[in-house]
Amino acid sequence: MATAKPFTPLDEKFPFDRQLGIAAAPVVLVNIFTVDPADEEGFLSAFEAAAEVITKAPGFISMQLHRALGESPTYLNYVMWESTETVRAAFADPAFVAKLPAYPASVVARPHLFQKVAVPGFCTA
Repeated sequence: MATAKPFTPLDEKFPFDRQLGIAAAPVVLVNIFTVDPADEEGFLSAFEAAAEVITKAPGFISMQLHRALGESPTYLNYVMWESTETVRAAFADPAFVAKLPAYPASVVARPHLFQKVAVPGFCTA
């Protein structure tokens, strides 16, 4: 997947591009962003513009952005998708890709895909 701003793998052994090749449904995209404090406002503006596109993509279910407590401008974005296929299509959409250069240079994005796991007595898959 070619994008205007590259992603940094959360797990070097199994980067995001490889995860997108696995057929799975539903999936959760967790993206951890680190940002220079001076660029926080620019990050939020760019995030909002990209979210305007992503949230209209087929297969999008929901999204929530979280900010780390205190003085650490680290963000966690949690996005539920119908499948890896829908994530792949959304991230390849030219309208989304066109939004990526607006992120400040200090922003590092670490996307990773997950699926729910059942733990008897605690959570369901």
